Amino acid sequence: MFNLSRLMPFPAWAFPAAALLFFALASAFSFSTDTIKSPLGILLATALFPILVGTVFAAVHHAEVIARRTGEPYGTLILTIAVTVIEVALITSVMLDGESNPALARDTVFSIIMIVGNGLVGLCILLGGMRYREQGFRVTGANAYLVVLIVLATLTLILPNYTQARLGPFYSPSQLVFVTLITLALYGVFLYIQTVRNRDYFLVLETEGSDEYSDIPQNRAVTVSAALLTLSLSAVILLSKLFAAVVAVGTTLVGAPEAVIGVVVALLVLLPESVAAVRAARGNQLQKSLNLALGSSLATISLTIPAVAAVNLMLKRDLVLGLDGEDTVMLMLTAVASLLTFGTGRTNILYGFVHLVLFATFLFLVFVP
Repeated sequence: MFNLSRLMPFPAWAFPAAALLFFALASAFSFSTDTIKSPLGILLATALFPILVGTVFAAVHHAEVIARRTGEPYGTLILTIAVTVIEVALITSVMLDGESNPALARDTVFSIIMIVGNGLVGLCILLGGMRYREQGFRVTGANAYLVVLIVLATLTLILPNYTQARLGPFYSPSQLVFVTLITLALYGVFLYIQTVRNRDYFLVLETEGSDEYSDIPQNRAVTVSAALLTLSLSAVILLSKLFAAVVAVGTTLVGAPEAVIGVVVALLVLLPESVAAVRAARGNQLQKSLNLALGSSLATISLTIPAVAAVNLMLKRDLVLGLDGEDTVMLMLTAVASLLTFGTGRTNILYGFVHLVLFATFLFLVFVP
């Protein structure tokens, strides 16, 4: 488990409470794409992002408190479900706001893979390498993450372009149900390996030292966190509709491609664990850093795609999954680079810089496809 309490700039109840008050104020103002350009609308739009970010941090913090009390394998599952609820709420709200954006789930999942697999991993390896020259990790754990990530990314983001039941970057309803089921099954087996059968694959190395946040919360703290987690997730769900309106207007004003929305959603969801991963790398705990980074990426693709697929099947809406040609190349290049980076159990600044180059290329192609 990874204690995020030191990442909270305010008490962990403050942001959920502020979020509910903000939602009440925005509702009274009838905040929407039509009113956002007024002076008060601009003020509300400016305040929305820090409140939403803080509420996301609060939700992850309270989920982590509960997870530390329950232990494995339930702890990892609690954290994963909390993050998935946040992501699905944001994606669904943006997808259903105004003009439909059926490719948002694909763009968000692809952005998360690129941000984590290149941006976050590259930054952690570079910072750790600059401070400690070389850092070690468990190859068995890294390979377990990568094999599941590569298979799921191929099934959900590449294979839809080549099926015959429905042409284009889509799965037919029956294919979508099948892929959803095998995605959940594969992630379930991975969780069993990670938390029960082969936990040693993912434990920190002896050279990294023990977890400085190994204390187990008391029952009262867990009860409070359970209530505040529910409050935080509810606040995120309520704010997601407002977030969709701001994103829609913002991307239109700057003329940004629709794929930028996926990047924004991905960055928002990944922020808490990204900060924790960077702190771990700077503290010479690369194994912990990789567990956070790769684990968040794997959980996203494993649970978000099935959740969004279920919503689209119920609403009978199209769900674009297949990547374009250049994004497919970037995904394959990231997979190859990751296999080489995590193949020896040791890293240095070169590996980190290579992944950051790939991340910079991804960001450039988002704006200049």
